[in-house]
Amino acid sequence: MSPAGAPPAPAPCDPEALAGLAALAGGLAADGVYDPDPGGERHFRIGAAPYPLSADELRFFEDLGPALLAFYRALNGLHRRSGRGTAPAFAARWLDQGKPDDVLRLARMGRFKQALPRVLRPDVFPTADGFAITELDSVPGGIGLTDALNARYAALGHRVVGGADGMAAGMEAALRAEAPGPGPTVAVVVSDESAAYRPEMRHLALRLKARGLSCHVLEPGEVGYDEAGLSFTAHGERCRIDVLYRFFELFDLPNIPKAEPILYAAKKAQVALTPPPKPQLEEKSALALLHHPALAAFWRAELGSDHLALLTRAVPPTWVLDPAPVPPHAVIPGLVLDGAPAQGWDALKTLGQKGRAFVIKPSGFSELAWGGRGVVIGHDLAEADWAAAVDAALAAFPRLPHVLQPFRKARAREAAFFEDGRTARMAARPRLCPYYFVTGDGVRLGGVLATLCPKDKKRIHGMRDAVIVPCGAP
Repeated sequence: MSPAGAPPAPAPCDPEALAGLAALAGGLAADGVYDPDPGGERHFRIGAAPYPLSADELRFFEDLGPALLAFYRALNGLHRRSGRGTAPAFAARWLDQGKPDDVLRLARMGRFKQALPRVLRPDVFPTADGFAITELDSVPGGIGLTDALNARYAALGHRVVGGADGMAAGMEAALRAEAPGPGPTVAVVVSDESAAYRPEMRHLALRLKARGLSCHVLEPGEVGYDEAGLSFTAHGERCRIDVLYRFFELFDLPNIPKAEPILYAAKKAQVALTPPPKPQLEEKSALALLHHPALAAFWRAELGSDHLALLTRAVPPTWVLDPAPVPPHAVIPGLVLDGAPAQGWDALKTLGQKGRAFVIKPSGFSELAWGGRGVVIGHDLAEADWAAAVDAALAAFPRLPHVLQPFRKARAREAAFFEDGRTARMAARPRLCPYYFVTGDGVRLGGVLATLCPKDKKRIHGMRDAVIVPCGAP
């Protein structure tokens, strides 16, 4: 294995395999999800093979889907109960903190009372102590990319999680569940903030059309409204929208053309809107609620022992950086610093470098809350800079809550990839992203995307130097 920071080492590969990888790269470029130019926006390193999962690891991902669906349902109920005073008030306060009143009113509408996201995607890191789930995403990118990777690697004879069509089949089922009946028309509306994802969503739309689902990728300004609902123009004709898949974040609503008529049509049940406009389901603060001792009985009752055990093992302890004073006789639950229970956040600021193995990140509802932006890693900073980051996160609480988590290092492994007509290998750390599709009471695993970044990178996310592959089934 090449050491961190070293140039990739050559890896042997026979001519037939090289030709297959070259064809795979060309196919992904034709799908619109890959740019062979190293400077391109959609460039990454083509993996020589899928990321291998063991039978036990695959079982974890199969079990995780139902547990996550149960968690989202329980979180949805907790938010309602907390808001009306039948559960601890801090739960709704944390989840609603920093949101505009109009967004909160929309989220509380009876029209969306039971609505949950149709696509669930956690960020999962394989560590020396097992899997660690550090984030949950219900407006995820990568759906079309994972679909293309699964199909292309399967065509080379590899077994991939979900199979060649698992992603497209899962997305189709989830979207049809929003509008039961024959022939719904789906519009995937992608904002300018998320414009980099339009090519992969166009690829996915073509795959869905091939499966018989009318699916179209639109910019927000292409959506029209009249008294009957939402529509768009295709080939000179107006087409009515039955399901609108929201590929834009709720914090971005002021910048979304036609946001007002889209939300009005959803409120009037003229269109099925998914994910629902519920920012409380898009907050990292939810992970802090899972570990809070005041909610332990609630989670036991709502999740059941198996789901609760899986989630509490995999989700690291998480704390909301709430600047409210901690009484002298109290401590911050579960936070131990330098061997002593923390009685306030000031103790964080004076930790030595090893003690600063924590991550601070925005909870949600911000352009800083995705793509690795806004993340601060304590042991990468000098003590004064770390103290300033803690103070900044606490000061931001009224408008943008932040969470604190222990730093979880992904287990290093070797990644082989195809580049410049040859194969090479590097030391890497992986992030695994399973995609779950919700249909009624069930959830299905469509595929798992692996992003393997050079070992010396602390933040693991999509980048030009990363190897991005589907996960292989054992």
